[in-house]
Amino acid sequence: MFTDPIADYLTRIRNAQTARHKVVEIPASNLKKEITRILHESGFILNYKFEDGKPGTIKIALKYNLKTKLPAISRIERISSPGHRKYTGAEELPRVLNGLGIAVLSTSKGVMTEKTARKENVGGEVLCYVY
Repeated sequence: MFTDPIADYLTRIRNAQTARHKVVEIPASNLKKEITRILHESGFILNYKFEDGKPGTIKIALKYNLKTKLPAISRIERISSPGHRKYTGAEELPRVLNGLGIAVLSTSKGVMTEKTARKENVGGEVLCYVY
């Protein structure tokens, strides 16, 4: 049993990009599905598909630059962990790479980027940074 499924999710994406895989399969959960949706909307992944089944999986098509062959995600890091939660209020939401990256937050209004949270004026748990 994993103690931190979100860290496992991020590590699988990081490892797949390092190995230059086109697709990565990850065990599904509702939180992982929301993070995947946000990564797609923000342009960090090409596409994704949720496959039903007993455990359920998420298939993510990774995105690379056509000329340089570099991955779209240069860094993806876990901020809040089960042993050390990081919360932020609506007033002090983080800016990642001066707006070039995103911070994914779990708020009372659902999982969203820090930009959306700023518009909604809500704070929450900072799950990860992607840039």
